[in-house]
Amino acid sequence: MEIVCRAGIQVTDDGAREVHDDIVVEDHVRLFLNGGHLATLVASPDRLDELGAGFVVCEGLADAIDSVEISGRDVYVAAPVKKDVRLEVESSGGYRVLGEPGSVKSSITVTADGIRAVTAAIESDTWRRTGGVHCSVLFCDGELVTRACDVGRHNTVDKVVGHAALKGLDRSRCILGCTGRQPAGMVAKAANAGIPIVVSRAATTDRGILTAERAGLTLVGFSRGERFTIYTHPEKVPEVLEQLEKTKR
Repeated sequence: MEIVCRAGIQVTDDGAREVHDDIVVEDHVRLFLNGGHLATLVASPDRLDELGAGFVVCEGLADAIDSVEISGRDVYVAAPVKKDVRLEVESSGGYRVLGEPGSVKSSITVTADGIRAVTAAIESDTWRRTGGVHCSVLFCDGELVTRACDVGRHNTVDKVVGHAALKGLDRSRCILGCTGRQPAGMVAKAANAGIPIVVSRAATTDRGILTAERAGLTLVGFSRGERFTIYTHPEKVPEVLEQLEKTKR
């Protein structure tokens, strides 16, 4: 990830002093699908092949990617498109493709400690240095396979999903971990990618919960330290359901 050093004046109770902070770079990336312009994204200019591939998969435009080519800040994705493209602006100012995601099919489950392991992996050196990025991680069969940081929370999901798509990983056996809030558009990305469990350090929205419920996706929010909240399809965390039953007795 590209980082620059910028000067500033830091003010505290003790007064003011000059500082030099590490600042993450924000850029514009043009995404083309099968030769036509699809969207211009505000993003961190790294891992652009995964960003392009992941955007196409996460927005439900294609299940697989034929190829990705990069020219400067232009990303050219070739893929077998399965539906028409109609974009809308999401709550964060990013783009999403209109339409409900399909149902997620997966038999995987996760333990409470597994959820905590995903949460612990989300924090990155880039976040500690800059405080200016979101981060997502992807676990497959219990192992961390990739981590991505970006100025946009949506882009971090696109990048880790793009990694999985380009590597041919079985996304139905993956768990997505995010730093960002989970409105409907973020949850829909995971559902379109076929990822059955999403763990976030942040909150969700009512439409995020509704989208996860309809898609058959397990949505976990406020995952911090030992604490987390399961909002939908808790059957994928059977250990917690057993604990809940014991509490009710």
